[in-house]
Amino acid sequence: MFDIAIILINYNSSDHSINCIRSIIEKTSKNINYQIIITDNCSKQEDYLKLKLFCEETGLNNLKLHRNRINTGFGAGNMFGVQFANAKYLAFINNDTLFKNDCLLILKNALENNPNIGIAGAQAYKENGDFLGSLDHFASPMREILGRNFLETINSKKYPNRKKIYTQPLQVNFVPGSFMFLRAKDFYNAGGFDTNIFLYYEETDLCIRLANKSKFAYLIPEAEFIHFHGGSTEKSLAIKKELKISLLYIMQKHYGFFGYKIVLYFLVLKYFFSSIFKPKNWSLFFLILTGAPISKSLKTKQIITE
Repeated sequence: MFDIAIILINYNSSDHSINCIRSIIEKTSKNINYQIIITDNCSKQEDYLKLKLFCEETGLNNLKLHRNRINTGFGAGNMFGVQFANAKYLAFINNDTLFKNDCLLILKNALENNPNIGIAGAQAYKENGDFLGSLDHFASPMREILGRNFLETINSKKYPNRKKIYTQPLQVNFVPGSFMFLRAKDFYNAGGFDTNIFLYYEETDLCIRLANKSKFAYLIPEAEFIHFHGGSTEKSLAIKKELKISLLYIMQKHYGFFGYKIVLYFLVLKYFFSSIFKPKNWSLFFLILTGAPISKSLKTKQIITE
């Protein structure tokens, strides 16, 4: 059994994946026994073959690439990869990241020294070295309507400042999906990622379910990494729609019928008025007007390769 299984997803971003793997190898302590599992989420053939050649050329037995015949998104892509894991700890890491220090050893030690930590995240920095917020508050009707800044003002203990630089471990609602480290048994006991979600809010959902089992999220600022924010996903209207589909799914799942309806009506009003000034938002408005069902997700538009 390995100490840590690192799960990466590659989707038409082999250069990011290669640089990330090199960073892991360079920065991780030789005392850590780890495996790297890559899910290629049905990338274009040339991108997959480039990554496959790199993996073969490394000659590493602990580096495995598995190709998915369909793009299953973030949660299901990680669930596809985790089936090949054989480790005490799991690290779900975006491929558009680079380690600044020995993140895995730091996070492993944090969990071993504090049983209250259910899932840990490292401190992110932008490519230019600027600080990047690495904690957030659960998606909820209050957060969506009142906003994060208001919540932080009225209850700074429950909602710590996302823009502050911390030097000590801090309990938070959830850590971003770009870097999540946890015990394998806790991940499995919580049910893993919800594969109904194609993109976005997977970490919120997982951390809510872990918190319900008294396994809380912590930011461990000593562990540091660079995140090329959005480097693995291009922004588009389709992505904005996916965000709302996932958000409303989370509302209904964790806050029930009334919580879902409150956020839905709020978004209907918000995007009705914004569409008047930004006509490109009309299609997003009409999606929300119909409830932004999971059946409209990009997940349903993926095609299985031969």
